[in-house]
Amino acid sequence: MAGLLSPLQIKGMKLSNRLVMPPMATTKAGENGEVSQELLHYYDEKCRGGYLGLVIIEHSFISPEGKASERQLSVSRDEDIPGLRTLAKTIQKNGSKAIVQINHAGSGTTAEVIKTTPLGPSPVANPRKGTIPRELDAAEIKKIVADFQKAAARVKEAGFDGVEIHSAHSYLLNQFFSPITNKREDAYGGSLDNRIKLHLEVIAAVREAVGRDFPLFLRLGCCDYLEGGTTLEDSKSAAREFARAGVDVIDVSGGVLGYNVPGNTEEGYFTPLSEAVKKVVDIPVIVTGGIKTAAKANQIIAEGKADLVGVGRALLQDSLWAKKAVECLR
Repeated sequence: MAGLLSPLQIKGMKLSNRLVMPPMATTKAGENGEVSQELLHYYDEKCRGGYLGLVIIEHSFISPEGKASERQLSVSRDEDIPGLRTLAKTIQKNGSKAIVQINHAGSGTTAEVIKTTPLGPSPVANPRKGTIPRELDAAEIKKIVADFQKAAARVKEAGFDGVEIHSAHSYLLNQFFSPITNKREDAYGGSLDNRIKLHLEVIAAVREAVGRDFPLFLRLGCCDYLEGGTTLEDSKSAAREFARAGVDVIDVSGGVLGYNVPGNTEEGYFTPLSEAVKKVVDIPVIVTGGIKTAAKANQIIAEGKADLVGVGRALLQDSLWAKKAVECLR
């Protein structure tokens, strides 16, 4: 995926260069979030042969209080950089580009994991975890922006090809985006412009840290599928603002309910979202969501519903999936 990732460069690419390994939590990092041999082996096996154009490393915590689960990968300390550098080289030597997804869990964690009360935009139960967080104050919000910035700088220093900001699956930025979890009455709550204020601050801070030429992705939880939640129209407006702010790629996924669509198990169940977002931005769009076959991945691209296709669970179950898919379509 050389020259990552302008629309003109993507146009005409073969499927093998448009296949993405999306971020999937492995719980294979060390006890303190360090890169382990188990994690290196996992990513080496998944991208061997160069059949994946892009590998997005699982969501990695930017601060101890933003950790989602045990044995989650860390980008929270400078001492993480040497291990991350080894991970980047492991993926790149196989011919794939490597991105790290950086994340703050917010209320998408538990006190048992972070040893303190989880944080969130409002004291509202997390739709996936049930955790009721403590409401963030202005100083804490400012620190979170700084933590995203420092984490992105570490990703670049470690030699990765880009960084992805996580705003999906009921984690912190998604909690600010969704009216279900954001009940604030200050500048970060209420209107859509207010609910994406933190996103825009994080984007600006990350861009300042990594420079204009370093690819910046944002994973967007496009629809909550719940009454009173985020709608596709909200996400179309937000995606336009994120593109204007300097995001290079929108990675479409689900909102506060996670990475599924209630009652829909067909292949490519998020493609109505990616197709709609793609129509309102002039940057590449990635879609994942139950894609199991090379034919479906190829169809999504041919029909213009996304520029790149992420294959998660099928690749998790079969490390040779990408190889078989590319060979099938030759």
